Amino acid sequence: MTMAMNTKRQKIWRRRNLAIGIFVLLMPFIGSFLYNQFRTPGAMLTSENYMDRPIFSFWVNDFWGGNLAAMGTGGITCCQAIKGPTVKVSWILSITEEQSEQGLKEETHEATLALPKQDRSDRYLHVRFLPGNVVEIKWSQNLDSPFDTNSALGSTTGQGSIK
Repeated sequence: MTMAMNTKRQKIWRRRNLAIGIFVLLMPFIGSFLYNQFRTPGAMLTSENYMDRPIFSFWVNDFWGGNLAAMGTGGITCCQAIKGPTVKVSWILSITEEQSEQGLKEETHEATLALPKQDRSDRYLHVRFLPGNVVEIKWSQNLDSPFDTNSALGSTTGQGSIK
């Protein structure tokens, strides 16, 4: 009778050991899955406005980027996955009190741009608004502007067209 009891206990312990072993083998996969579910995804947006009108709000693929003073820079908005061959940049041009007195009205604009290649270390998507409602985007690893600062008002590469 004791022999049969030992065999039954041994089977139970074998099953427990097998379950524990499978669980230990699956832990890295479970951990990786949970990490990817809870980590902050995507890119951070930062911006520059070289127009004489403030930007009330702007969006990149419906990801809100903030607002910008005339001839100013914006803060950082975090974090959204920005993927695909193209992106849609939408913005609302606001007006200063002086411009309101001159009869200018709020305007809504939109441009579709090719999304530049993102390197593995790129975390910031820089959006630059130029006179004539031209918008440019570029990736960078840090907050330093990836645009050529000498040609801020005359650059012709990577520009988006207004719809």
